[in-house]
Amino acid sequence: MKKSIPARPHGVGLRGGSLSRNSPLFEGPFGRIFRALPPADFGDTDQQSEDALNALALSMIADPDNPKDGPDPEESGIPSIYTYFGQFIDHDLTFDPASSLQKQNDPDALEDFRTPRFDLDNVYGRGPDDQPYFYADGRTFLLGKPLSGAAANPTARDLPRSWDQDPLARDLLQRDRLKRRAIIGDPRNDENVIVSQLQGIFHRFHNKVSADHPNWPFTRVQREVRFHYQWIVLNDFLPTIVAEEVLSLVVPHVVKRTHVRLDRPVLEFFKWKNGAFMPLEFSAAAYRFGHSMVRPGYRLSETVPALAIFATNPNIALTGFREFPDNWAIDWNLFTTLEPRDPDDATRTQLAYKIDTSLVNPLGHLPPSVAINPNILALRNLLRGWRLRLPSGQDVARAMGLVPLKDAKILIGKFTGDPADKLVPIVKVHPVFAGNCPVWTYILAETLETEVVVKTTKGDKKIKTRQLGHVGGRIVAETFVGLLLGDSSSYLSQDPLWTPDPKYQNAGNFGITDLVRAVLSGDSSASTC
Repeated sequence: MKKSIPARPHGVGLRGGSLSRNSPLFEGPFGRIFRALPPADFGDTDQQSEDALNALALSMIADPDNPKDGPDPEESGIPSIYTYFGQFIDHDLTFDPASSLQKQNDPDALEDFRTPRFDLDNVYGRGPDDQPYFYADGRTFLLGKPLSGAAANPTARDLPRSWDQDPLARDLLQRDRLKRRAIIGDPRNDENVIVSQLQGIFHRFHNKVSADHPNWPFTRVQREVRFHYQWIVLNDFLPTIVAEEVLSLVVPHVVKRTHVRLDRPVLEFFKWKNGAFMPLEFSAAAYRFGHSMVRPGYRLSETVPALAIFATNPNIALTGFREFPDNWAIDWNLFTTLEPRDPDDATRTQLAYKIDTSLVNPLGHLPPSVAINPNILALRNLLRGWRLRLPSGQDVARAMGLVPLKDAKILIGKFTGDPADKLVPIVKVHPVFAGNCPVWTYILAETLETEVVVKTTKGDKKIKTRQLGHVGGRIVAETFVGLLLGDSSSYLSQDPLWTPDPKYQNAGNFGITDLVRAVLSGDSSASTC
């Protein structure tokens, strides 16, 4: 029997607890798509709602599972790089006012407030004039020390780092315990080893574009990098995580492979008066789908065994905000298919877990350095959505003109198809969820199944995969497209017929895999700090 969660005072432990429960937000940095819908409550009192959400969160925690090198029934056909590219995108778009990660360092939420645009401010910061310490020469990024361990990534670099200065440090022993933090545009992109090195890939891609165009000024290089990134977001990431039948309703040109002037985007629900805003339905619910894609651990290269996402011993964990070992360079073929590999070998491409209503066990026991009160990620998501007064998933579906899922179809657990992975209807978790499912959980439950082909040395492998459905997929797709259309500096606004540089494409395509391939194809290094 799973242990119950102790009750605690309302509002403790989560930023956002003091926000008005009747917030009318619909404009500005954050707003609402469905602002007229009633907020969902899960009991007659705050404590009853918290107790019900506690029960649901516990039911969404998977049993303990060791990091695996071999195939896993929870795997989708989506390469793991998309899990962390999704995290990278989130850090580019949002500063979450309910995030505990920034509370101690930035209580007023000012330093890392993110513009709701795909502008890579998590990479560029405030630019070389205002933050020259990011740059080697005012034009290219300063890179960190060389990393080894991955033969397929011989020019790997860490991010630039410096010692944190603790005025309370009394002796050398205390100073030796201080961690080296990355000097980057958004500290959150150092929160684990994988997203940290993905941030480094974007630094190196900028440096490669700069080297390929030595006469371009910094602003021209930056624009080119941003356009390539925006292209990936729209033409690679969205089709990977949103079901085609949903995506075709929002961006038909992506599905038809035409262009945006011929088949124009359709924003049926995400609308604004003066400027595009960050929808709370997106940031506090729909875009949190990626938490279900996380594996319990990952292998970084042929020389490093599988590492847990969290562990007490940092030498066997992927935790960040620190200088990790020099031999932890990532072989990116373990995270995306740069070239086909043996699907049964330890050096195969690791695949993200299915988008479903189950989160791996370590996310149910976040370490104190990551989160406390509560330390269960599912509960943090559920409480955040409730405190921000989000409507139920069923009400959002009806507002979209959809027939909501029946309670018996909102299943909690792993969507592997294995009878051993028992699925429980949400009303069995707690009767208060009858016709009243938290929108985040609803979005995970309504995913649609498709079949993805993964290329291996043993031929094409077909894998059943879950993608975002009609509520979650529509919110994510319309938010992405709306932010691009609402940004006067995006490629859709400045040059809608723009396409990626042919020398970075692969067989006429360009996605996150091709950006990584372009970086690895040549030394894009700058000075080492």
